[in-house]
Amino acid sequence: MTSMTQHAFTYGKYLITPLTRQRENGRFTSVVSIRCGRGSETRDKIYTFIHQFKSQETALMYAASKGREWLDLKNLPT
Repeated sequence: MTSMTQHAFTYGKYLITPLTRQRENGRFTSVVSIRCGRGSETRDKIYTFIHQFKSQETALMYAASKGREWLDLKNLPT
């Protein structure tokens, strides 16, 4: 599997990084990293989604939207 990082964005103390992984069948899955803190206080939550996409760009957009949804659940304006 290969990974691709693109389109990271910050909101307040959070760094949201959408990622993709290419599966053996050539399709892509979405991953989102949600990081906050500094140094030894850094926390990074990684969410991997099972839905597979034909294009890498679509998988990245899905991961970014899930990161924004996470911010909404934390009651933070996006």
